[in-house]
Amino acid sequence: RPKICNLNLYWMIEKNIEIKEIAKVDDKLVEAMKRLVPQLSNSNSPPDRSALEEIVTSDSSILLAAFIDGEIVGSLTLVLFSIPTGKRAWIEDVVVDEKCRNRGIGEVLNKDAINIARQRGAKTVDLTSRPSRQSANRLYNRLGFIQRETNIYRFEI
Repeated sequence: RPKICNLNLYWMIEKNIEIKEIAKVDDKLVEAMKRLVPQLSNSNSPPDRSALEEIVTSDSSILLAAFIDGEIVGSLTLVLFSIPTGKRAWIEDVVVDEKCRNRGIGEVLNKDAINIARQRGAKTVDLTSRPSRQSANRLYNRLGFIQRETNIYRFEI
């Protein structure tokens, strides 16, 4: 686990955090995902190296990672796709290490994703968040996301 977040930081984490688009899968990323994904989902295993390679090399997904002192402390996947009504973006699988939460890392990750989507011509950025993730939902409201009245359907394959 990253040691940095065990400290009581009294300054803005945004000044100490670096967001990078992952271009190459290495052991550090594989290990970070083994730590982070279980904090996001109990029902899905962390991606192995092959799955991470597929994400990183895909033309439609961008894996962003948050680093503090060289350690990965969070990640987010931005998915960009074109449909007849325009270019769209989805933010998926946002996770910040439980030891590092409430320090602005999720905010910085989301802001970077929104900026990338804007630069790449997306008309909208969507995401979903479970109601139980109260602090995440407050963040999304603060960032300007508007909750929509919609039905989300899933077909399990």
